[in-house]
Amino acid sequence: MLASLGTMPELASQLSTLGGCTRPVRLDGHRTEYEVNQTTGEIGRVLHHLDSTTLPAGNLLVRCNNRRATRCAACAETYRRDTYHLITAGLRGGKGTPERVATHPRVFTTLTAPSFGPVHNRPSGDRNCRCGDRHDEGDAVLGTPLDPDTYDYEAAVLWNAHAGALWRRFSIYLRREVAKRAGLTQRAFPDHARISFAKVAEYQKRGAVHFHAVIRLDGPEGGDSPPPAWASADVLTDAIRAAATAARVDGPLIDERAHAFVFGRQLDVRPIRSADFDGAQELTERAVAAYIAKYATKGAETATGTLDRPLRFLAELAQARITEHARRMIRTAWSLGARAELADLRLRAWAHMLGFRGHFSTKSRRYSTTLGALRDARADWRRAQSAPPGSRSDQTTLVLSHWVFAGTGLSAGETWLAASLEPALGTEGEPTV
Repeated sequence: MLASLGTMPELASQLSTLGGCTRPVRLDGHRTEYEVNQTTGEIGRVLHHLDSTTLPAGNLLVRCNNRRATRCAACAETYRRDTYHLITAGLRGGKGTPERVATHPRVFTTLTAPSFGPVHNRPSGDRNCRCGDRHDEGDAVLGTPLDPDTYDYEAAVLWNAHAGALWRRFSIYLRREVAKRAGLTQRAFPDHARISFAKVAEYQKRGAVHFHAVIRLDGPEGGDSPPPAWASADVLTDAIRAAATAARVDGPLIDERAHAFVFGRQLDVRPIRSADFDGAQELTERAVAAYIAKYATKGAETATGTLDRPLRFLAELAQARITEHARRMIRTAWSLGARAELADLRLRAWAHMLGFRGHFSTKSRRYSTTLGALRDARADWRRAQSAPPGSRSDQTTLVLSHWVFAGTGLSAGETWLAASLEPALGTEGEPTV
């Protein structure tokens, strides 16, 4: 049908701008760009006009930009690359971050959740699981409770819901602990040093969130200033261990049971070496950035076998192909979400995430560039590539546009054509931003 209409080449060209996105947002509307006289401010000729009705697909197609690999592999890959460059900039410099940050003390930290009951695992060495078996790495039973009836599902869901608050409490305590080791008061600490970080949330197989973070010790202006003489990876490591042990968030009182949330005993803190040290025991900048970026595109559905989208009704679980452990976590979140005293946690809205409602990747303001800046740089590059002949990047323009949502996804014909173009799609030819 596309060929009979004679629109296949034009439609293929439009689809190629999606970079492989399979769930684009469809918009109706128009955009007009006018030339503006820089001296008088008068609006002049039309430089460019776009109307969605004239496009081959009948709509403007915009990438969905979903970070989940299970929803859109192409957009998730772009998100992963952006996260990689963001983390790398904070380790080596670049993208507006000075290269001197490579000499600052920095560590790679993993903070885990506490136990909510024994689960099937793979102990180190020659030991078997508590169940008596020795599980393979891909065994579906890994992470599931040995006894689901005694597993503390309520505490597990509520821990996920409070994990973000616990991280914030940890970051406050970390500044206090570093100041203490430097012989400084909390008030004086910002005048001497600053803690910068970038972290990502990852789900363990049991469905509990844990955090991987790059934590850096800078001077008072962040990466723009050298750290004080007393700053070292050892000082930072010692302070992280103390802060992780002290951090605590009081939770709700449910049926006369008071909840409180702390990090688990499994705490890993390792100094990050530069790329010049690539021995078997060294943790390099490249390895850290790749590791964090990998988990930036994965949600609970990847590790736990749960859903990758919100539930509208609990009855939807009957048709969902998920693990029984994930099903019980979701049911617990849904049930707790009905309690008025827990309304601020919005547990039903986040039941598919097993209660976790925080951002998957976050960073402190001075760590490095932002994902928004990376997206803007990529958009500017694309805009320059598609600019009409004769236009100048330094000219003043006025843009008037109006767009309305018209749906998502591709039609059957568009899907077929996009699949046939797949080898040519992607970010080939684009700058590494």
